[in-house]
Amino acid sequence: MEVLQLLVYGVVLGSILTLGAIGVSMIFGILRFAHFAHGDMMTLGAYFGLVFVAGAGISPLAALPLAMGLTAGVAIVVDQTIYRRLRRTQPVILLISSFGIALALRSLIQLVWGPNSEVYRSGIQIPHRVFGLVVKPDHLWIVCGAVGLVVAVHLFLTRTKMGKAMRAMSDNMDLALVTGIPAERVIMGTWVLGGAMAAAAGVFLGMDTRLHPTIGWGVLLPVFAAAILGGIGKPYGAIAGGMVIGIAMELSTLVLEPTYKPAVAFAIMVAMLVVRPSGLFGGRT
Repeated sequence: MEVLQLLVYGVVLGSILTLGAIGVSMIFGILRFAHFAHGDMMTLGAYFGLVFVAGAGISPLAALPLAMGLTAGVAIVVDQTIYRRLRRTQPVILLISSFGIALALRSLIQLVWGPNSEVYRSGIQIPHRVFGLVVKPDHLWIVCGAVGLVVAVHLFLTRTKMGKAMRAMSDNMDLALVTGIPAERVIMGTWVLGGAMAAAAGVFLGMDTRLHPTIGWGVLLPVFAAAILGGIGKPYGAIAGGMVIGIAMELSTLVLEPTYKPAVAFAIMVAMLVVRPSGLFGGRT
């Protein structure tokens, strides 16, 4: 029964990591650099959600679309003011600049909301008991919300012109540009998608735990591990990678202290890079 309970927690964590990994994977697939500010984008989205929860008195789920929209807007502003000027440089320059953006976002969050922990809702939730398993109501909403967003991303990538253009640029940028795909519009669409998914992951993470300025930075390694495991640049691989990493991290508490959960994600990531650098779904190396 303990294993089944940990599997429940693993699915919840995997749902959160999946949303973050989709954004990381799409940004790398199209812009060709690892966006290390993605964790702090998640934090920013979580705090945007707190603004509406605390200010308007709405639920975190009702605040989710607003937080996603605001975070997507911030992602576009960061891209247009900083990353756009550096796209023609070496990818390592963009990578280093993303570290600077991460520090700037974290400092801004601390200045605006303070360094103390916050919660969306105080009080004790009465959990559901399903076949002897304890399931918090928020956990159900997190999993259902993540499934809904993953389905929405799938439909966007497969049914819309912009989604198909993003997949084409991720698969073969040179060929996509030759066929007349508008690169700037696709890049902006990528940032909108990445920022929105980061915000959703941040809000769900805030529902599962407490908010603090480093909440996103703390899960950045598992998010990258999920993206690499599934295949960097492959959004569908990120879904599988997120679930595998989330479940592995929770099951590891059977034999390890919970503080070592990030180390489990790191070990899986290193093993995948050594054995199969392209990931499970054959992404970029």
